[in-house]
Amino acid sequence: MAHNPNFSSGPCSKRPGWNLEGLKDAALGRSHRSTLGKSKLGEAITRSKKLLGLPDNYLLGILPGSDTGAFEAAMWTLLGPRPVTALVWESFGGEWAKDLQKELKLNPTVSEAPYGKLPDLRAVDWSNDVVFVANGTTSGVKIPDWDWIPANREGLALCDATSAVFAMPVDWSKVDALTYSWQKCLGGEGAHGVLVLGPRAQERIASYDPPWPLPKVFRLKKKGAVDKAIFEGDTINTPSMLCVEDYLDALAWAESIGLEGLFRRSQANLKVVEDWVAGRDWIDFLAEDRAVRSSTSVCLKVVSEKFRAMGEKERGDFIKAVASRLSKEGAAHDVSAYRDAPPGFRFWCGPTIEPGDVKQALEALEKVYLQTIR
Repeated sequence: MAHNPNFSSGPCSKRPGWNLEGLKDAALGRSHRSTLGKSKLGEAITRSKKLLGLPDNYLLGILPGSDTGAFEAAMWTLLGPRPVTALVWESFGGEWAKDLQKELKLNPTVSEAPYGKLPDLRAVDWSNDVVFVANGTTSGVKIPDWDWIPANREGLALCDATSAVFAMPVDWSKVDALTYSWQKCLGGEGAHGVLVLGPRAQERIASYDPPWPLPKVFRLKKKGAVDKAIFEGDTINTPSMLCVEDYLDALAWAESIGLEGLFRRSQANLKVVEDWVAGRDWIDFLAEDRAVRSSTSVCLKVVSEKFRAMGEKERGDFIKAVASRLSKEGAAHDVSAYRDAPPGFRFWCGPTIEPGDVKQALEALEKVYLQTIR
C-alpha cells in the first residue's frame, strides 16, 4: 500500500481504503427536505448516536459552520443566566473566551495556561457555566479524564470536542452541550458541525431566552422548547448531501472497527511518536505531561541548543522550511504547528491514520531536520 502523507489536522486524512465509489448513492440534486434527503440526514444522526453510545435522553443534530458554527450556536443559545468560566490552553479555547468577552459581553472568568499545559481543573467553580475544549487541537493537550466535572454541578458544561470524539472516551454524564465536526477524527469533508445536547441543556433552552438577537443558524428553540426537528434531520439550512454521504461512508468504516477500536488506532499512532521521540534529544512533546498528551493532534517542539539559539523569526522560518520540504517530497503534508502556537510540528494521529505512515513521516522529518539545521 502506498504511503499516506496526509497529516492535516482538519480536514483530516480520509479513512483507509476510501474512494469515490463509496459516494455513489449520494442524494445529489435532491432536496435535503425530501423523503430521501431527510432519511439520509436522519440515518447520519441515528448511527452517530449509536456509535458514540449516547444516552437516550441526549439529542444530536447537524448544524452549519463546522464545529465552530455548532459551538457558537451552543454559546449564544445557552449562556447568560449564570456567570461563565472559560478554560483556555490553546487558540480555539482562546477564541471562545474572546467571544464571551467581546461579543456576548458576559465578563467571563478566564482560567488560562500556556501551550503545553492545563489550568487547575480542580479549582473550577461549577456554580458557573463552564466552556472548555476536550482536546486542544492546536496545543496537543487534552483533559486527563472527566472526573474533575461534578455530577451535581449547578452550571452547564459546554465542551468543544471536535478533535476528541471518536478518538477518546467521553463521559456523557459530565457534558451538557458538546460539539464536533466529522472532518476531524472520521476524515469527513468540511463545513458541517454536530451538536449534542443533554437534558440539562435542553431544559435551559426551554426556560431561557437570551437578551441578544440570535441569527437564524443559531436558533434551536421553537414554541417554547428545543426544536426537536433539527435533531431528527430537518436541518436549519441546506447541507451538502455529498458531504452527508461521505460521513455515512466514514461511519460504516468506524462501525466495522467499533468505538474502542477507533480509540486503539489513535493510541497506536501516538505510541509510534512516543517511541521515536524517546530515542532523540533534539525533539520533544509540547505536552510534556503524558497524562494530558493528545493522541490526535500530536504537537512537537524542537529543543536542540542550536534551534533555541535562533531568533524568533529564524525559528519560525526554519520550521516552515522543514515542513515545506517534507510536503514537496511527498513525505508529510501540513505538519507545521498552528499559526498561533509555538514554532514546531503537528502530526494528526487520529484513527484514520496508520502507524506505518506515522513512522515513515517521522523518519523523513529527522532526515530533513538534520540536513536543514546545519
